[in-house]
Order: sequence, then structure tokens, then C-alpha cells
Amino acid sequence: MTSQELMKLEDQYGAHNYHPLPVVLSRGEGPFMWDVEGKKYFDFLSAYSAVNQGHCHPKIVGAMYEQAKTLTLTSRAFYNDALGPYEKYMTEYFGFDKVLPMNTGAEADETALKLCRKWAYEKKGIAANEAKIIVCAENFHGRTITIISMSTDPDARGGFGPYTPGFVTIPYNDLDALAKELEDPNVAGFLVEPIQGEAGVFVPDEGYLKKAYEMCKAKNVLFIADEVQTGIARTGKLLACDHEGVKPDILILGKALSGGVFPVSAVLANDDIMLTIKPGQHGSTFGGNPIAAKVAVAALEVVKDEKLAERAEYLGKIFRDEMKSIDSPMIELVRGKGLLNAVVIKPANGKEAMDVCLEMAKNGVLAKPTHEHIIRFAPPLVISEEQLMEAVAIIKKSILAFA
Repeated sequence: MTSQELMKLEDQYGAHNYHPLPVVLSRGEGPFMWDVEGKKYFDFLSAYSAVNQGHCHPKIVGAMYEQAKTLTLTSRAFYNDALGPYEKYMTEYFGFDKVLPMNTGAEADETALKLCRKWAYEKKGIAANEAKIIVCAENFHGRTITIISMSTDPDARGGFGPYTPGFVTIPYNDLDALAKELEDPNVAGFLVEPIQGEAGVFVPDEGYLKKAYEMCKAKNVLFIADEVQTGIARTGKLLACDHEGVKPDILILGKALSGGVFPVSAVLANDDIMLTIKPGQHGSTFGGNPIAAKVAVAALEVVKDEKLAERAEYLGKIFRDEMKSIDSPMIELVRGKGLLNAVVIKPANGKEAMDVCLEMAKNGVLAKPTHEHIIRFAPPLVISEEQLMEAVAIIKKSILAFA
């Protein structure tokens, strides 16, 4: 079937909850994807940073294939021979006592919220149903009812009420606002993205995370880091929190935890927090399944063996310098860390960020606007310097086409 025929099928039979670029992809390898007509593209979205290890990494796909031949799912009603080794590997890899396996980023965020509230009542001594969790404006933690209850995005939130109570919203990157809300003794946690990805790759001031962590500790409040998009080497460190030497009380991971081949997410915490949840109080039929366990171990081994964090750090600086060198009035700002970057587009001659993305796609680079005027650039971390520069040339050409 042609691209047009396949897009028509989705439009006719699928829910209209996405607005994708008009490209129908059928194959991927490393930093590249091909459409059904055989055209080759550089992938500069990486499935929202789920494909940090590159498309169809042979080690990760191999782990999935081998496990799928023997045992796929037991549920947690029984033990399986893959989960324990995975949990040991995860906790040692990230330095926590325990891990709670889930499937998607939104599920992991929900898990972290439940953990925080349970800890608040059992350990901190907050009265029942009075716990509050501080969140940041412009956040993106998923699209469940509870998560959109803390969203400030009218598209995500509008028309889905009533909303879940218990959240206090403050501006991102604002320590004074955080200090004010931390005075409330009913505050149990502070949930924050180390870099706000969906908001447009907003990087906070240097020292923000470290100071926020210290302020939370002083008030016996849990510091909860949503590293679903920023974690697993994307920003030039294993975790974005590592840039400031911050170890969260609760760490939320997903996306690249599987290298993009299978839904895997996880929440990590030490015993004092994690063991507040008892049997029957939380779980998932697929969470911790044997395929997920094997895939996640392989995905993390690839990150370490191929030094993907170091590569992201090195190539990210090159990318930002190259973007800043483009002589175009459309480029208002370039920002990011590692290979999570954004270019803020100033409309020119009636052309906006989506027009730039369509031009790039025509020329062989795939990226997507966020918030209409920002283009996020996040290629798989396996991309070579030579490949990066080839893609940069295409991006420059595409932007300069609107001069």
C-alpha cells in the first residue's frame, strides 16, 4: 500500500488523538528510518527519546527474540526466572534498594505518586487524604486523569474534569515559589522533570535541581525526578540529575529503558519508601514480564558498553554550535543538554515550525514541533559525528529555504 492509502486507513479507522507528519515509516536501523516508498530519513525525534540506542539494535532485539521463544508472560501471581536478575541489575545500575517494574511512563509516574502519598501517611505522619505534591507549570508526565489534573496544558486538560485533588502548581525553575509551598507541613513530595522536554526542552538554571533537592530534604519532602525522557544517557549523563549530583528519593524511568522495542518503565526508591506499598496495593499484569526484564537489561548494557552518555555530551555541543551558526531570522533561540535540544522558531513570511519540519522531512530529516514554535531535535545516541554533520547540513538547508 502507498503512504497515502495507509494514512487514509488511520484517518478512517483510528482515533484522531494525534497529528503526525505525513510520513509513513516501515523500517528503521540505527539513526535512520525508511518510508514505505523506500525514502531514507535521519530520525531526529527517536520516538520521544525511547530509541536512544538506535532503531532495532541487534543486541536488544536479540534479547527480546530469545526470551519470546521460551516465556512471555506469567503475571506476578507467580515468580519467573527473568525478573529477579533484572531487579538486581537495575538497582545496582542506578544505586537504589528496590525497583517497581511497570510498562509505560505514565504508569510509572502514577506509581511514584502513589508511593509518595503512602510514604506521607505511613512515614511522615500527614493526616489521611491531606497529602500534597508540588508540581511545575508546563509539566508533562503523561495523560491519565490524575496526571492531567496537574497539567497546565489546555489541550491535555480541557474537557476531562473533574480533576484529582492534592497537587500544588508552581512555576518551573523558581526556587522562591518552591520555598513558599514547602512551608506547608502537608507537602509530601516535589515532582519535577530535570529538563522539561514536551514544554520545549526548557533547561533550568544551573544549580536549580541541587538547591531544590536540598530544600526538600530540609522539610522532609520527597524529591521525585521524572526522567522518563531525560534519563538513560539522553542529556550527556546517565541521568539528567547527575549533572548536579542529585540522587532523587524516587526515580521514574521509561522510554529508552527498553531501547524502543518493548514497553518498559520502572520506579526506583530505597526501602523506607518502596516498602510502604504492600501486596495487593499496586501492580500490573504485564509489569516485570520476562520479555521486559531481558530487554531492559540488554538496553542498559548497550548504554554502558557503547558509552552513549559520553557520545551524547560530545555531539550535543557540536549540534548546538552548528544551530547557532545558522544565519536566519527564524532562529530565535537554541537550547538543550546532550542530544536533547530545541530550536525556537520565529515565524517568517507566514512560515512556522511545522513548515520547517515539513521541509526537513522533504530533505530527509524527521523532527516534530512542540508548542507550535519549537522544534525538538533528539537523534538516536548511536549517531556518528559524520552522520550528525550530514543531518545538520540538511537542517541548515531546510531553514535557509525560508530566508
